[in-house]
Formats: sequence, structure tokens, C-alpha cells
Amino acid sequence: MTHGGDSLAAFPGSYNPPTVAHLAMAEAAVAQCGVRRVDLVLSRSTIGKEHVVHPTIDERADVLRSVAATRPWLGVVVTDARLLVDISDGYDVLVLGADKWEQVLDVAYYGGSVAARDDAVARLPRLAVARRRDHALPDEDPRAVVLDIDVGHISSTAARAGQRELILPEAVASGLWD
Repeated sequence: MTHGGDSLAAFPGSYNPPTVAHLAMAEAAVAQCGVRRVDLVLSRSTIGKEHVVHPTIDERADVLRSVAATRPWLGVVVTDARLLVDISDGYDVLVLGADKWEQVLDVAYYGGSVAARDDAVARLPRLAVARRRDHALPDEDPRAVVLDIDVGHISSTAARAGQRELILPEAVASGLWD
């Protein structure tokens, strides 16, 4: 692990489409956690979203690369890892929304095993968590930093449903979410 300005953050997501909230969360992680780079991490098979076939993982990765091209502190990684604990392995910070934090704590993702869940949670790096409506924050976890942003009203679901102002301009330009 690195420290201070050399640290790296993983920000996993399906980015279908990438929204202004994704970018705001990444920027807040840089500002509040002192990381030098945030990697937007796409899993080839995102848990709970295995059915997504369009846009493809490669198309979404290309859009993310165009977003990162003008932001030297932003990277793009595609991985076969599926669990957030595995995706964040080797990173100093894990960026996520409070809704994903609830998923991290859900034993269903660990074969119903509380011990496996607890082991996974113990292996997580520092957390940079964005508030989401009706979702609990990791208040009791000393590794957690609550990001000073309000993106609770922004979602990829709303963007796909027609709220195009939520979609990053590079994603709109790609035509993938028309």
C-alpha cells in the first residue's frame, strides 16, 4: 500500500451509463482521501448485472477511457474480479455508494456465510462512501470517509430512463445510450 499522494483508489461500477455522480464521487475521493488516481473499475461480469449485454463491456470501457483522457488523475481498469473485496485488492481506497456498502454487508454475496462476509469486510482498504437515499453509511467503521457530496438523487437507472442531463457528455457523444 502507498500513502498520501501516491495512493490509489478503486471505484467499481457497471457505468451503464457513466453519470455526473460517478465523476463527482471520483473527484471527491481525490480531494478528501488524498489519492493521486482513481481507477474506474469494470468487472467483466458484475454481480447482479450479468444480463447486461448492451452496451458491451468493451464499449463502456472505451467511453470511460474517453472520460479519463482529459483527467490525468482518472484511470480505467477491466477485471474478472466480481466481489468488491477482490476488486479493491491492492488499492488504498475503495470508492462506493452507501447502496453498495449495504451489498458488501449482505451475506447472500458470500454463500450465506457470516464468517466469509466478515473476513471479506476485514480485508477492505479505506472506504470513501457517498450518501444514497435510504441506505446506511458505515458509521462504525473507522476506515470510512463519508464524501462531502450529495449525489443521492442521481442514478444510472434514471439516466437510462431518459434523464440525459445525468449522463457524462462523453457518454452522450458515444450514442450508446440513445
